[in-house]
Amino acid sequence: MNPSVDALRATFGTAIGRATVARDGETLVTVARERLLDVCRWLRDTPSQLYNYFVDVTAVEYRDRERPLEVVYVLRSLERRVDLRVKVELDAGGDLTVDSVVSLWAGADWLEREVFDMFGVTFRGHPDLRRILMWETYAEGHPLRKEFPLRGRFSRSEQVRQALAANPEAHYSLDELSIAEAYQELPPDMRERLRKGERGKIPHSE
Repeated sequence: MNPSVDALRATFGTAIGRATVARDGETLVTVARERLLDVCRWLRDTPSQLYNYFVDVTAVEYRDRERPLEVVYVLRSLERRVDLRVKVELDAGGDLTVDSVVSLWAGADWLEREVFDMFGVTFRGHPDLRRILMWETYAEGHPLRKEFPLRGRFSRSEQVRQALAANPEAHYSLDELSIAEAYQELPPDMRERLRKGERGKIPHSE
């Protein structure tokens, strides 16, 4: 068991729930939804913890309707070379809102958007919470929820019609559009390498 669990319990008391060790040996600890930001900030900033690298966030929904939908955060301490999974339980049939951790780890931005898109979890305080895999006007729901039909809610022809009618450029930010426009300003040889998926070499590197 990761010793961070005992430290969390000593600091946050009943806000820390059960802890288990996964088959891969990593520790997973449940945290009360309302204390998530406090716990994550403590894990990041406390000298004995230093979970300074945000690896991933995902969600798990079980077939058993009595079980909660879980949002799982994977954190890593680069200095200590240890991982910790932090889990928050949400009512699958009710409020699927949890605080965003983007203010702590900027790398959570697009990852939270993916969980929002696929599972319908709302991350309160996220700076730009919108779909990232499906188009913004996608109306069939959240594809990784258990109640989502295997072939979707619309016919295949309707899905194709909506996809073709979507205008992705209408949903890009100015920064994203400027990056796309800058492609045309790159030297021709660099554009060709990018088109082929090749990587350039860093000067003075082996």
